[in-house]
Amino acid sequence: MIKNRVDIITLGCSKNLVDSEHLMRQFEAAGYEVRHDAEKVTGEIVVINTCGFIGDAKEESINMILNFVAAKAKKKIKKLYVMGCLSERFMTELAGEIPEVDKFYGKFDWNKLLDDLGKEYISDLRLERILTTPPHYAYIKIAEGCNRMCSYCAIPIITGRYQSRSMEDIVEEVEMLVRKGVKEFQIIAQDLTYYGMDIYKKFCIAELVDRIASVPGVEWIRLHYAYPARFPYDLLPVMRKHPNVCKYLDIALQHISDNMLQTMHRHVTKKETYELLSRIREEVPGIHIRTTLMVGHPGEGESDFEELKEFVRQVRFERMGAFAYSEEEGTFSAEHYSDDIPEDVKQERLDELMAIQEEIAAEINASKIGEEMKVIIDREEGDYYIGRTEFDSPEVDPEVLIGKEKPLITGEFYTVRITDAQAFDLFGEVLRPV
Repeated sequence: MIKNRVDIITLGCSKNLVDSEHLMRQFEAAGYEVRHDAEKVTGEIVVINTCGFIGDAKEESINMILNFVAAKAKKKIKKLYVMGCLSERFMTELAGEIPEVDKFYGKFDWNKLLDDLGKEYISDLRLERILTTPPHYAYIKIAEGCNRMCSYCAIPIITGRYQSRSMEDIVEEVEMLVRKGVKEFQIIAQDLTYYGMDIYKKFCIAELVDRIASVPGVEWIRLHYAYPARFPYDLLPVMRKHPNVCKYLDIALQHISDNMLQTMHRHVTKKETYELLSRIREEVPGIHIRTTLMVGHPGEGESDFEELKEFVRQVRFERMGAFAYSEEEGTFSAEHYSDDIPEDVKQERLDELMAIQEEIAAEINASKIGEEMKVIIDREEGDYYIGRTEFDSPEVDPEVLIGKEKPLITGEFYTVRITDAQAFDLFGEVLRPV
């Protein structure tokens, strides 16, 4: 156990990761040595930033807490603190069931942890972070919360109503990170498309992206996660206008049958969804659309699932993920619907849907063979340099594998010719630096 060392462990999404990075900077300013997701935890203080989105994530968070409760009992660590979404939602229950944790904090009061350690939260550092990503890219969280109230989703219960950050704050943070060498920005929120409505009384995502794209040194901007209802179409000309706004949009659609869209409280119809996707592709030629779909929600009959499969076949998403419905306490679905679709049926539908997508992804990737593409190098791994195109977000999308015939520099851009393809990876050779 090393005194004045803090180990921070982040579970869940990139929004949680941003919170951890801000907390790490505050700990550093308070005189601590800080490590993130270390293979071996050696600090006297451990902070676990939890996820509480779905059942598997909650289970992972609980198991992580219990692992460190055991480490504390063996005196391998001195203090254990828990923050984040799971703690926000179930703080009272967790404190009663796991009293070995020194204190639980929610998603928005983690700065009190510093006070409890006798340290000061420094407001002048509120925009500063210690990046845990490779130094050439960062996540920029532009809002918290969600107003959409989809039937199955616990996020509004956990995070509350939508809270936009000011444009000035966001642009200042981007400028600060550019000065530190960041080139690529993943713009994130539970719902990007609602940005600005709470503080500016209008949708402002197009103006915000335009301002970020105009910051010198910003090479790539990628957008996660849009919502299909009342989509702000003024975003599309901005995406088309700026070469540094990646032709990429992550928009979670969840389903396509009108029966399921209504049951899920998605506030959009099948016809509107098809029209939206058609317009996005028409106005931003070459765009790659990422979506997430759900199977097994209460009320999903065989005909609904058949519609969903046909939707995937017709639209041919460049990027697609899917998951099975998980009943979450407190949601409309949990309180008003019966989770009556057997787990094996959910899994069968999930497997079937992803098999369709894998074939589509393989065909789309194969069509790229022979193309020259701009690629950023993320890391070295075995016999390859691993990079990404503008159509690929870190962690979730395909990568470009490049042999080590020529030495490449991590964080730099290269023009790469695609030489081969698999369903979820490309292979290429470097032609020249960009």
